[in-house]
Amino acid sequence: MSDFDSNPFADPDMSNPFQDPSVTQVTRSAPPGLEEYNPFTDGRAAAPVPPTASKVPPATNTQPAIMKPTEEPPAYTQHAQDQALAQAELLRRQEELERKAAELDRREREMQSLNQQGGRKNNWPPLPEQLPVGPCFYHDIAIDIPVEFQKTVKIMYYLWMFHTGTLFVNVFGCLAWFCVDAARGVDFGLAILWFMLFTPCSFVCWYRPLYAAFRSDSSFRFFVFFFVYICQFGVHVLQTIGITGWGNCGWISALTGLNTSVPVGIIMLLIAALFTASAVISLIMFKKVHGLYRTTGASFEKAQQEFATGVMANKTVQTAAANAASGAARTAFKGEQI
Repeated sequence: MSDFDSNPFADPDMSNPFQDPSVTQVTRSAPPGLEEYNPFTDGRAAAPVPPTASKVPPATNTQPAIMKPTEEPPAYTQHAQDQALAQAELLRRQEELERKAAELDRREREMQSLNQQGGRKNNWPPLPEQLPVGPCFYHDIAIDIPVEFQKTVKIMYYLWMFHTGTLFVNVFGCLAWFCVDAARGVDFGLAILWFMLFTPCSFVCWYRPLYAAFRSDSSFRFFVFFFVYICQFGVHVLQTIGITGWGNCGWISALTGLNTSVPVGIIMLLIAALFTASAVISLIMFKKVHGLYRTTGASFEKAQQEFATGVMANKTVQTAAANAASGAARTAFKGEQI
């Protein structure tokens, strides 16, 4: 048992195997740095670099070589953007259709309720029931006009009221001018005439056609509105200028009245400013209504068709045409007999 515990290399007679001449010759011829190599360390450790390798400058770019294409690849994101825009457009159209459907449903329910109550009853002008004269028109923007046009129609209605109020104030301005200058009685009389004439005529001739055009999408009524409203704008311009003797407290009449009386002249200047605001707003709204008219799909051909259809559907016209045809037939028959 003691033989196994003894060190065989401790025996002086035992030769050292590492002292063998063949082994020592190999170790002498080994490359430098091999003595520091330890095979039991981490295998990922870098191998010893020979001294001659230190003379080579280290590489500055450690990235792999990549071949760059001569042409840029197509923009694949453009297709995704087009799809997103198309989807947004579809959503917008769907919302618009849903809004129109809801508006039609609301108007249908309101019409049914009106029919249950005995049909539409004229409600404009809002006159007291004690008067023998009742309202002449049915006016309800929330029911008759589509949602996208209600704001425009309301502004035109307020513009008509504003111009009517200006004509009413113009009467008092001309009255004050007549009080300080007895030669201005004609202006005072014309101011009353313009108020009594333009108030109902402007409502019937251009506001009601506009109201009916947006209610029924009528090209013919749009053309009637444009024709009359151009004339109305000319009246606004003349009232703003205020030619002396025409019954308008415009700028010329206001400056003339200012030379006679300063307080009266100031009142007339304020009225001239109201006429100017009315003319400017009229021009702006004319452009806006014309822009909306172009989006509704109306045209001159449709206006002609609507006019022809309306004329032929009119019972008075039909009766007159029938009488004229029968009279011509009788005349021709009598001529043949003779």
